[in-house]
Amino acid sequence: MIIDDALSPDPRTGSDFARLSRLVARAGLLDRRPGYYVARFGALAGLYAAGIAAFLYVGDSWWQLLVAVFFAAMFGQMALAAHDLAHRQVFRARRPTEIAGRLLGNLGIGMGYGWWMDKHTRHHANPNHEELDPDVIPDILVWSQRQARASRGLARVIGRRQALLFFPLLTLEGLNLHVSGVRSLWRPELKHRWTEAALLFTHFAGYLVALFLVLSPDKALVFLAVHQGLWGVYMGCIFAPNHKGMPTLTGNDRPDFLRRQVLTSRNVRGGRMIDLALGGLNYQIEHHLFPSMPTPNLRRAQPIVRDYCAQIGVPYHETGLINSYREALRHLHRAGAPLRTGVS
Repeated sequence: MIIDDALSPDPRTGSDFARLSRLVARAGLLDRRPGYYVARFGALAGLYAAGIAAFLYVGDSWWQLLVAVFFAAMFGQMALAAHDLAHRQVFRARRPTEIAGRLLGNLGIGMGYGWWMDKHTRHHANPNHEELDPDVIPDILVWSQRQARASRGLARVIGRRQALLFFPLLTLEGLNLHVSGVRSLWRPELKHRWTEAALLFTHFAGYLVALFLVLSPDKALVFLAVHQGLWGVYMGCIFAPNHKGMPTLTGNDRPDFLRRQVLTSRNVRGGRMIDLALGGLNYQIEHHLFPSMPTPNLRRAQPIVRDYCAQIGVPYHETGLINSYREALRHLHRAGAPLRTGVS
């Protein structure tokens, strides 16, 4: 692809991102895809209803564990759909976006839409910035040796072996998403707190009542553990390849917008099944550059962005799915080194 030929009148005008944005817009890749989203949301609604019907039909049986696995995948896919809503990929207007997001997130899967949207917006503004990106602020994991040296408490204990513990800890991510959504209800700045609270607790009540009405207590608890644990692992497997192990920023490190997004993001190669499983977030670089771009357009945008980055000399990183996890785990291992050696 000859990048400069597509730019007019003068490719030397504007920022690097502005020139890329004109290329992408000219290709029609920022246009809405209503047909795609009607089909996608319709399929999700049908599968969710089918899952509930299967749950009621199977009844008090250990075969329900298969239903739990199904719902773990369903919750992940619904979270991805809520993600697209939050980025205004589906509706242009804010009101229908927020209504659909709360119905899908709070009511559908028990994840606080308002809390998550605020957190994710800050992540997009400053990806992999250790002070500004909430996704790499140390909690129970540390993301750099600097964070490791400053860590205290549980993070200091877990950090020594965090690469080994990463996937086991993901089994708690579903619970963490529920708890974080509930905790956010006490934040005065959260918009529509009462609506969010009503939808969240309706989800929790309906979920638990259904489990303990249909299943015996032992089966209900195992279903709960399998479903929530696998959902957490799935969510971690979706999001871990995107930035973990890529360069982190600190202090006043503020590259321009294009470099800030490209240098801190990783793409994952693969076919349509990878696109489906990761919800298009395997095109993380394109998504961070153009958050409102509809998911099905990301695949078409990739060669444009990759060729443009090559022309202006910006490293563009993509790898396979398994290797993306290797890179993330190697980074976690290196980050925890000061805690293993005792070097301060």
